[in-house]
Amino acid sequence: MSGPRYLVVDGKRFLWAELLRLRKEQRKAAKNEQQTLFPLKEDCRPPTQKTARGRFEEPTLF
Repeated sequence: MSGPRYLVVDGKRFLWAELLRLRKEQRKAAKNEQQTLFPLKEDCRPPTQKTARGRFEEPTLF
């Protein structure tokens, strides 16, 4: 016995092969797009203040 040729959802028929193709495209698109956990913000500090070494060598507090 072979697998189903179509799937019935809410009275509509969907071809199984077409659903597999669409899902494959979805997964491919999702792989290319990486989501972040939080919104990224631009670092507007001077170049010397962006690293720990720069902050240590040139403190701005004094």
